[in-house]
Amino acid sequence: MSFLAVLLALVLEQVRPLSPANVLHTGLRAWVRVVSGNLDAGRPLHGYLAWTAAVAAPALLALALHHLLWHLHPVLAYLWNVGLLYLTVGFRQFSHHFTAIREALDVGDEDQARAALARWQQVDVGQLPRSEVVRHVIEHSVLAAHRHVFGVLSCYCIGAALGLGPAGAVLYRLSEFASRYWSHKSSQPGEGVSPALLRVAQQAWALIDYLPARMTAVAFAVVGSFEDAVDSWRQCAQSLAGRPWASVERNQAVVLAATAGAVQVRLGGSPLPASTLNTPNADAPLPEPLGLMGASGRVPEPAHLRSVVGLVWRSVVLWMVLLALLTLARLLG
Repeated sequence: MSFLAVLLALVLEQVRPLSPANVLHTGLRAWVRVVSGNLDAGRPLHGYLAWTAAVAAPALLALALHHLLWHLHPVLAYLWNVGLLYLTVGFRQFSHHFTAIREALDVGDEDQARAALARWQQVDVGQLPRSEVVRHVIEHSVLAAHRHVFGVLSCYCIGAALGLGPAGAVLYRLSEFASRYWSHKSSQPGEGVSPALLRVAQQAWALIDYLPARMTAVAFAVVGSFEDAVDSWRQCAQSLAGRPWASVERNQAVVLAATAGAVQVRLGGSPLPASTLNTPNADAPLPEPLGLMGASGRVPEPAHLRSVVGLVWRSVVLWMVLLALLTLARLLG
């Protein structure tokens, strides 16, 4: 059922993507805001309670409904899985930004490319040189593909294999959103959340994303330049050796390092400035400067954007082939 559910959800998302201002995302922001407003009292215990109510409780509800629908009829459970995957997986939630920037660079309009990057990340990018524009586009696009597609698929498949239905996908997306939303609110005067809640959300997100980030990195290495990806990953791990084994920065760096080696491009460096708008940043860059990744690769140029597109779609094909083989083996077994 996992293979067919993922396939149908991906097709539906391509045919009819969710709009940026859809009712679900609006309701999700309201839910997370209400939970933190009522349960965040500043102590670590309250942080755990707020995170559990905002993230874990909806995932458990998705699991309970999955089993209820399964007992009523397996087709209902299948449709429930498809619906939740459609809501949690989304190429089209960020691909239009990538396309607009790539088209502007293809015609040599660097000002338009900078403006599109600024709209996407809701920052003032100034007069970034073309290579830096391309680098930031690659980094943001790859991280968005991981968070919106590969990370969700990883958690969904792991959860489905353990009998958790779509709970893994819901847990992943809500954990990422809660961490990002509360991080944004903590930077807003008079609207912040307590350091205890923010720390719990970030630690939980780093832990949940630990395995999916490495699964994405492995997929990129397999469908790209394997030796270069592994070498870049190894060098990145050495440079981050002093950080906690499960941290947001480390997880993101693993994905970017594998990308740098897979397409043989140099990534890493100063991040874009923090968002100054009163909306949570959809796909934030690494919060700290990273050392150079893929040092043997070339300086980022527009041609690398096509390579990244090919890398992502080959990884999707790899995922679908593996899911199909696992589904077939389960049926035959």
